[in-house]
Amino acid sequence: MGSYELPFGIDRSLLRLDGKDPYLCLHFVIMYCRDQERSLRFYVDKLGFRVVVDHKFDNGQRWIEVGPSDGNANIGLSCLQPGDDVNRLIGPEARVWFVTEDVRRKYDEWVARGVEFEFPPQIPAWGGIHTRFRDPDGNCFGLAGFDELTRGVEKHRLALSQKIEAERRTAQEIEIAKQVQARLFPQIHPETRTLEYAGLCLQARQVGGDYFDFLDLGNRRLGLVVGDVSGKGIAAALLMANLQANFRSQCAIAFDQPEFFLRNVNRLFYENTIDSAYASLFFAEYCDDSRHLRYANCGHLSGLILHPDDSCERLDSTGTLLGLFQDWDCSMVDCNLAKGDLLALYTDGVTEANNGNGEEFGEEQLIERLRHHRNLPCGELVSELANDVRNYSPQEQHDDITMIVARGK
Repeated sequence: MGSYELPFGIDRSLLRLDGKDPYLCLHFVIMYCRDQERSLRFYVDKLGFRVVVDHKFDNGQRWIEVGPSDGNANIGLSCLQPGDDVNRLIGPEARVWFVTEDVRRKYDEWVARGVEFEFPPQIPAWGGIHTRFRDPDGNCFGLAGFDELTRGVEKHRLALSQKIEAERRTAQEIEIAKQVQARLFPQIHPETRTLEYAGLCLQARQVGGDYFDFLDLGNRRLGLVVGDVSGKGIAAALLMANLQANFRSQCAIAFDQPEFFLRNVNRLFYENTIDSAYASLFFAEYCDDSRHLRYANCGHLSGLILHPDDSCERLDSTGTLLGLFQDWDCSMVDCNLAKGDLLALYTDGVTEANNGNGEEFGEEQLIERLRHHRNLPCGELVSELANDVRNYSPQEQHDDITMIVARGK
């Protein structure tokens, strides 16, 4: 429960991390009774205990365990059998003691429920406060409290309250970050006459480091971007936001000087992040009039162009990762996206999805699923591909699933 000390008498059965000795704690104390059902009702209805075990064996015998809600040891209710020594098994002396932070309040609560006490709470010479009560069979129990316990419980309660509040604030901040990051993904799709396109990002956590974007580069040119920033969670999301800001702030020069544009993006990413930060990136520029496509693959997975005859063209790397080197360069490669051609850009959350047997979804299966879904509208196509990946890897998603598909029309 943290670095603070636990309250006296509370959670004594916490599992030790050192493992030097076998784990040992008090499981239950047997109290004998004449009528198990009557005793059960006393502990549950009058003392407010919970039922831990209530089991009937094949021979007709019944075993019941009850316990206080905050305790770690239970009371086993064992029914007397014919011939048992009643005076020995049901004793008048207090054999079991309960400890509480407020004896007087618990006393008043139980008296109101009909519990019989031998005397009101008293302060003995040894300090603290105590009283005794009996169950329906006459078994006597002690109820005690100590100043150390009260202080310890209050300290424990305060620490737990602070922990819960910190977790609530963290969850709230992550939810805000999730909403902010959602707005970083493209909200507007620049209009195109010869290209249908769509993108999708399914994050493994509330926020992540994958990035895709659609940029209006002017002169009827569209920028398609997919990136994967190092790391996961909040740290990756901040890097992703940095990369997105660099891209959008510099994209005005992408039409005339694409290589210079990418060098500027790398320089800003390098200067504004720590040494270990980097990103893989695929940037493509599509001309809506000529169907001409030029791209730079900066250490990213190969883009794919699936042609109408089912042949597949791979758009391989043309440069290294962004952000690792101040002096950095890449080259642009030219190709065409004809009518019926299908372009797919994606991150490793797609191809590295694992089925639990060490087998990855892989590029070949991605190509096969692209062929299977190729006639769907692009918006439906990316959703179906994402479903294929998640069905292949039904366990918890470990990486963001991000992709863009575009079809010449």
